[in-house]
Amino acid sequence: MQSKDNTPRIIIAIDGYSSSGKSSMAKSLAKSLGYNYVDTGAMYRAVTLYAMRHGMIATDGTVNADAIAAALPDIAIAFERTPDGSQHTLLNGEDVENAIRHMEVSNNVSPVAAIPAVRHNLVEKQQAFGMEKGIVMDGRDIGTTVFPDAELKIFVDASAQTRAQRRVKELVEKGIPASYEEVLANVVHRDHIDETRTESPLRRAADAINLDNSEMTIEQQNQWLLDRYHEAISKLNA
Repeated sequence: MQSKDNTPRIIIAIDGYSSSGKSSMAKSLAKSLGYNYVDTGAMYRAVTLYAMRHGMIATDGTVNADAIAAALPDIAIAFERTPDGSQHTLLNGEDVENAIRHMEVSNNVSPVAAIPAVRHNLVEKQQAFGMEKGIVMDGRDIGTTVFPDAELKIFVDASAQTRAQRRVKELVEKGIPASYEEVLANVVHRDHIDETRTESPLRRAADAINLDNSEMTIEQQNQWLLDRYHEAISKLNA
């Protein structure tokens, strides 16, 4: 698939730890390239929100995996671009962009995302999004499971402390109460679940380019990513 100027349209897979900034940079790159953007984390958060609303997650965090798996046919997830250019997540037609970012969802999303039936269901949807290429997708297993043949793979990392600070800032800016200690504990807990789950665990693809953005500004990381894109295109045109 090529663009109007004959530049090949590719799949860009950006994986990494929670709150590493991968979604922000993926959005920026997609906008710069005129590509579609898919936030797979939002998809898992939407399923988690549905499960919470329907009593499939107990107050002690126990997840009813069988009930969630059975409910998957009733869960429709879509993305909608708002007039200001941002992307919102829709759950069965309802805009849940703010609701899925609350700490209650963050505290439950990793166990839900570890359910094999959930991962199989959402991976299938994600692969459908990328059929025409020209897409930037971020998540935990994009370069390893969803698009193992993606032309450009990036793996983003930063210290847990740096990621927690960024997450608190993001939540506060959205008017969502959050404490650094709570967010840091959540980040560490999610890292453990993401790395140790049996279904598509978080790991760097062998051919992914590593990016530790702990000391980088947003502008620097966006430029770094754009440079990697141009390198990937050059290789295809060589």
